[in-house]
Amino acid sequence: MRELNVFGKVEFIRSNRARRITVKILSDGLRVSLPYRSSETEATRFILNNQNVILSKQARIRTKRINTLVTIEKEISTRTFTIKAKYTNRSDVFFSLKEGVLWIEVPEEANINSPQVQNACWNGINYFLKKEAKRILPNQVKALADQYGFKYSSVKIQSSKTRWGSCSKTQNINLSFYLMLLPSHLADYVILHELCHTREMNHGERFWKLMDEVTGGKTKKLRAEMKRFSMP
Repeated sequence: MRELNVFGKVEFIRSNRARRITVKILSDGLRVSLPYRSSETEATRFILNNQNVILSKQARIRTKRINTLVTIEKEISTRTFTIKAKYTNRSDVFFSLKEGVLWIEVPEEANINSPQVQNACWNGINYFLKKEAKRILPNQVKALADQYGFKYSSVKIQSSKTRWGSCSKTQNINLSFYLMLLPSHLADYVILHELCHTREMNHGERFWKLMDEVTGGKTKKLRAEMKRFSMP
């Protein structure tokens, strides 16, 4: 539909589980889920009625993607190494981690800004992030749990791009390896958040009171700081 072109590619998906029309906003389009009883015309009307909000969110998503692009000019800092890219006389993207620097060697004829090269870069970065996360984060969880008297069942390192961490009802702590892109004190905040869920599974008043106790009353400040960071 021509009136939807402003959003990019719009994909309509019918779902038995959908109870209402929902729109997943992507940087280059929309993914619209709708119940079988709803029509694409209804979904289109819903999208157009919320056009300004959707376009604004798309713009923010594009900005975040730009901030996580691997470029020749910009270094990316992680908890344990710095990422640098350079053009070399190679036929493929190559990685080497030496003395705290993860070098990404990109073929001279390649366009580093292309989706294909960016995907190749982040596939390699993710390998090293996960390896370091498995080495660092379980010890960080244990240290914070011991310090504040929390008990948990296990720690799992995952590749989640939607949640920094989660805690199951059985007190298993799940952490995204992208925590390695955060400063140590913000990784502490995420881990403490999940440890607090071992006592309070919801986000009620008692949960936030507990968070303030373990963060020295800095919960709001740390939550605001977290908004400056996004997953690639």
